Amino acid sequence: MVYNKITHEILAVIKQIVGDEAVVTGKNGMEKYSHDETEDLRYYPEVVVKPKSAGEVSALLKLCNEQLIPVTPRGAGTGLSGGALPVMGGLVIALERLNKILAIDEQNLQAIVEPGVITEEFMNQVAAKGLLYPIDPASKGSCFIGGNVAHGSGGPRVVKYGTIREYILNLELVLPSGEVIWTGANTLKYASGYNLTQLIIGSEGTLGIVTKIVVKLIPAPTADALMMASFSSNDEACAAVSAIFRAGIVPSALEFMERKGVEWVMEKDAIVFDLKDNDAAFLLIEVDGNNQEVIFADCERINQVLEEFGCTNVLFAESAAQKEELWRIRRTMGVSVKSNSVYKEEDTVVPRAALPQLIKGVKSIGAKYGFESVCYGHAGDGNLHVNIIKATMSDDDWNHKLKDGIRELFELTVALGGTLSGEHGIGLVQKEFMSIKYSPVHFQLWRGIKGVFDPFYILNPGKIFDNNQTAQ
Repeated sequence: MVYNKITHEILAVIKQIVGDEAVVTGKNGMEKYSHDETEDLRYYPEVVVKPKSAGEVSALLKLCNEQLIPVTPRGAGTGLSGGALPVMGGLVIALERLNKILAIDEQNLQAIVEPGVITEEFMNQVAAKGLLYPIDPASKGSCFIGGNVAHGSGGPRVVKYGTIREYILNLELVLPSGEVIWTGANTLKYASGYNLTQLIIGSEGTLGIVTKIVVKLIPAPTADALMMASFSSNDEACAAVSAIFRAGIVPSALEFMERKGVEWVMEKDAIVFDLKDNDAAFLLIEVDGNNQEVIFADCERINQVLEEFGCTNVLFAESAAQKEELWRIRRTMGVSVKSNSVYKEEDTVVPRAALPQLIKGVKSIGAKYGFESVCYGHAGDGNLHVNIIKATMSDDDWNHKLKDGIRELFELTVALGGTLSGEHGIGLVQKEFMSIKYSPVHFQLWRGIKGVFDPFYILNPGKIFDNNQTAQ
């Protein structure tokens, strides 16, 4: 596809649509829009624009569709797959000014929000009304709900409460043509034709730009308990995960962490934790509900399971402050790993009983290709974040040989019944591996869907798959 540049005449029209103050053209001002949290990649757009309404987004897309200008939608820029990178230049539509919580409907347990609302701010506002929105990625303090929708984001509590797909009822969507539609209905049931809402969730801004989101809420639990379990090996910790569920317990969160990740968090963030010499891996386990006695009984049963799998110690958080400190270890781990080394993060997911085989395979592949890894993630979902560390790898091996190791890692993941990403999306950096999992028929269907929504391929081009990409 050959795209056009933004001329002075087109720029003048853009300014007429949104106003001069909402347009950024200087390189310094565009720097933060040239990258997200994916490695150290940089792609500069020609222009950044910050609309404040669906009408402005509509006018911008209609203009770019007519002029064949590539458009990259952008939320907070916290993504880890390069989904917000303007790889074709063109126009970045930054949604940061569409940041209002429009309504919280306590009667129907729903809310309507704009895509630029920070996830944690929304969670806090509904919590003040005794309600829960359980989708809480590690970056919840900075990421936008619109970005969460675009990437199918999750977080620790997906294991009990379900993915973001279960909490999005309806979307106001601006199509590349500029038309504005609602994708579904504000109802808990939907059996009226193709479910466009579910199609848009996880589509990474390649089919349309979301400008309003109808969110389902649930009553918040009134109590919880948190424990940190230590193990002398990764295999024992991972094997204990599925056993907890088989024992009839569904935790509200079940997170896995390797020792090296905990060490780096302690070094970077000055978190105090009694790390013992034989601690190799940890499970952070939360149980919640409305009956404290039932919660304690569940914890006791979990403790029995942990002992059966060689758990060496269980720390029960005794206060809200201690709970927060333990959660901080897990939530800051990604930032700590990134600050310690050049790295690449892969977002693998397998059936939870396959976790021991997955992490054993990760270490074996690392030994074969010469990289180290720090693993952590949402073990209760089988979702393991594999942080590949450059360590002593040569630059040449890192830039060339490593790709073969990543491919082997994804081949293992797929062989175990999993797929390439659980919640980070495919974006730019994982699309070359899509053929490991998906057939030519999948690529044909995807191209067909893309062509119906976006026949001129102006919207977030170069993401998920290329126009001519097929299975290999």
